[in-house]
Amino acid sequence: MVRGLVPRQPAKTGRHEGARISRSSKKAVGLRSDRPGRRPGATQTKPKGQNQRYNPLAPERVAEILKRLDQLYPDVTCALTHKSAWELLVATILSAQSTDVNVNRVTPELFRKYPTVADFAALTPEQLEPDVRSTGFFRNKSKSVVGAAKKIVSEFGGRVPDDMDKLLTLPGVARKTANVVLGTWFHKADGVVVDTHVTRIARRLEVTKETDAPKIEQDLMKVIPHEKWILFAHQLIWHGRKLCIALRPKCVDCALENICHAGDKTWSTVEVHKNAKL
Repeated sequence: MVRGLVPRQPAKTGRHEGARISRSSKKAVGLRSDRPGRRPGATQTKPKGQNQRYNPLAPERVAEILKRLDQLYPDVTCALTHKSAWELLVATILSAQSTDVNVNRVTPELFRKYPTVADFAALTPEQLEPDVRSTGFFRNKSKSVVGAAKKIVSEFGGRVPDDMDKLLTLPGVARKTANVVLGTWFHKADGVVVDTHVTRIARRLEVTKETDAPKIEQDLMKVIPHEKWILFAHQLIWHGRKLCIALRPKCVDCALENICHAGDKTWSTVEVHKNAKL
């Protein structure tokens, strides 16, 4: 169980996992007051004539999201096993369309067999393919890894650059990979990592309406404080693995539940917004 997470028990109202608020209802079910951020009282309605227009990007709402993520995942980091910037770069390239668990099974033997950037640079993509086959799309990944190694050796003195523009010149490296390396290894927040978990959860939390990764990143950079960029991305990734699972999110156990209006929730105490999903 994720540290800091207190599993929610089914509500006395009978709204348990799998239950959804009726779309015809305009009222939100009252929430237990012993939970952080919960509103007291059994049932609450909008006072007549009072403007309560919902703003998902309101600073106080974003701050509350960050606060609860900090409680759930206070010190998480990249799950890819690595001992250097180069190993992290390779692992991140291999993680495309694969899982971190699968990549972590492959990389220990890979780095034992080829311990330096120069060792990779001396290979042809065809020689590397058998070693990375199980990660999927192994031909393209082999070309990217070998190409990146050759460029790092020939143009950057064998060292992975710590600059966004330079990283983006490497084969197989786009902003997601560059942000992972810069943030995790060099502790530089030049942007926000946007992978499938971040894309899905950012949309569910309504901090972006975009589906394109570069546009999502720009939206997040506007609403998330700069000092939170690195940790926030890791928190969403871990949240996507532990609770906000794509096919069946564990909403009943989620500490963000009563500030999340995602249209595909499996359990809800608040009104859902049909467009707040991927």
